[in-house]
Amino acid sequence: MSVSGILSINKPAGWTSFDVVALVRKRTGVRKVGHAGALDPSATGVLLVCLGQAVRISEYLMQLSKVYRARVMLGVATDTYDSEGQVTFEGDAGTVSEERLRDALARFAGEVEQTPPAFSAVKVGGQRAYRLARMGRETRLSPRMVRVDRIELVAYEPPYAELEVECGKGTYIRSLAHDLGQELGCGAHLAALTRTRVGPFVLERAVSPQEVEEAVAAGRWQEMMYPMAYGLDHLPAVVVGGEEREALRHGGSLRSVAAPAEPGGGPCRAETEDGELLAIVKYDAEAGVWRPQKVFTGAADASEG
Repeated sequence: MSVSGILSINKPAGWTSFDVVALVRKRTGVRKVGHAGALDPSATGVLLVCLGQAVRISEYLMQLSKVYRARVMLGVATDTYDSEGQVTFEGDAGTVSEERLRDALARFAGEVEQTPPAFSAVKVGGQRAYRLARMGRETRLSPRMVRVDRIELVAYEPPYAELEVECGKGTYIRSLAHDLGQELGCGAHLAALTRTRVGPFVLERAVSPQEVEEAVAAGRWQEMMYPMAYGLDHLPAVVVGGEEREALRHGGSLRSVAAPAEPGGGPCRAETEDGELLAIVKYDAEAGVWRPQKVFTGAADASEG
């Protein structure tokens, strides 16, 4: 029996994302397991764990918007941009009024340029930046554009500011906290972080690693899984049936399926009338056909169950 789907895990503090993946792989017996967007070990909250063929849609799940609850400490900057690093600067957070803080936060909304932390998983010359940083080697990470859809001040009790941030792929909340401290002139770092939502996956419905272990022991862990198509609503859908469905399962292109009004050349999900995900396809306007990018056959290794 093949097993493919998504587990929404509430990652505990102190666990790496790989720790969670390793536990799921060991307990369930599914060999193909991965995550769709890591969390730092000190962070908590929603971590999407993909099993079986769902590993192949992780890149699309990573495109989903994310919501974080962040606790930022003003007045102290660190080399890791969080509370685990060495202090690099201390300033006077007492001079920061709530009005000034709100004005500064407003400047971080929209498309903003951000440099990832030196202690991050970004690759530099083929190596992870955090490994180079731990060896004491200076790394120069290139700034990049990220999208911050919303940043709100939830509470402010100096020197701590509670923020809620909704953002796109590749945004580092640690960098945001550090940059906020620079903007205010007093320094800042990320004291705590919880990811409360990834697309439609919300923290309230995420399960703990312990709950996964208990469900495996009871033989009902598959009831916790979301279907592969659950997180792909951001991709336009085309409905496939009959002979075209069988052709698609064998990697053939589709001709008689109507194109969305504005396919835009981007990926679309091909599914049955019942909502079963068959493939990720792209529309070739010049040829007038849908070309499969990834086909999901349901023929995973029988040991993955």
